[in-house]
Amino acid sequence: MKYYIIAGEASGDLHGSNLMKSLQKQDANAEFRFWGGDLMQHVGGTLVKHYKALAFMGFSEVIMNLRTIAKNLSFCKSDIASYNPDVIIFIDYPGFNLRIAKWAKLKKFKTHYYISPQIWAWKEGRIKAIKQDVDQMYVILPFEKDFYENKHNYPVHFVGHPLIDAISDRTQVSGTAFRKANGLSDKPIIALLPGSRKQEITKMLSVMLSIVDNYPDYQFVIAGAPSQDFDFYKTFIKQSNVHFISNKTYDLLSLSTAALVTSGTATLETGLFKVPQVVCYKGSWVSYQIGKRVVNLDYISLVNLILDKEVVTELIQGDFNTKRLKKELDRILDDTERSKLFLSYYELEKKLGGKGASDTTAKLIYDYIKS
Repeated sequence: MKYYIIAGEASGDLHGSNLMKSLQKQDANAEFRFWGGDLMQHVGGTLVKHYKALAFMGFSEVIMNLRTIAKNLSFCKSDIASYNPDVIIFIDYPGFNLRIAKWAKLKKFKTHYYISPQIWAWKEGRIKAIKQDVDQMYVILPFEKDFYENKHNYPVHFVGHPLIDAISDRTQVSGTAFRKANGLSDKPIIALLPGSRKQEITKMLSVMLSIVDNYPDYQFVIAGAPSQDFDFYKTFIKQSNVHFISNKTYDLLSLSTAALVTSGTATLETGLFKVPQVVCYKGSWVSYQIGKRVVNLDYISLVNLILDKEVVTELIQGDFNTKRLKKELDRILDDTERSKLFLSYYELEKKLGGKGASDTTAKLIYDYIKS
């Protein structure tokens, strides 16, 4: 069968690639055409457009790129029509994907959505479009099933979180070999995860690096995003005990003592690696002012949202400064606090369910299409 998949971010590329592998197990004749990235391209099929060309952050940045977004939407529709797939699979990326889903439903294409838009956080009114335009929804957070089914009377499939598969299936790295290969010393590692887009890295990394000189007994390592080159990062690096490693975030987290993490999927990844963390967020003034008025959440990190309590500290906007960041890093380097965090992380993993999200989703999609 022919599968058209749309993933607009690095995380979507990861989960899309694993879903494609699982679909190949179900369907020996699977053909893929997709919007995604290098990981999906490695599985096989035709990459239509790379997510690097699609990433716009925040309200103001989206407005500035409306013409490009409109062109992408028009091109996507014509490309789907030409390919004529048996099913379209949307992976998160709601601003774009829900517009395509509306068009696709009118054109009688089968529409399946893997990894729900976070309408429980904001734009809850999108539920109307989802109920109308999405044939099957596959959710990865335990509270999402209750949100859709009990609050909005829309049946969904809870398939577990694909990060558990991605983390557990990875090849274990040798700490000694990794340190040697990347020019790291034997000092404990504090990982810096400043995000994947230039706008957020620019806002996050300078503050993260401002505390480095207070910790001579540690080495700080920037987790470089695959979408950015080292030339961009090196303008921020002034200290000798700061290192840069690109596209090896999981290996880095597996060896880290603590982490400073930009809000997003990375907070959950860090939690699943059992690394004590401080969650950070700072957007443009306009984006933040709009966001705080429309987002209906008690927390911004997935760790806290899933556990429904403050497990990791969140430093947001004005609170994300050198003084507060140092205070919170000192706290998670304390053995007593670390022990509490480890217990909460085990609770987090239990709530997310076991392995098999990609395989479960692939089987549900394939069986639905066949029937």
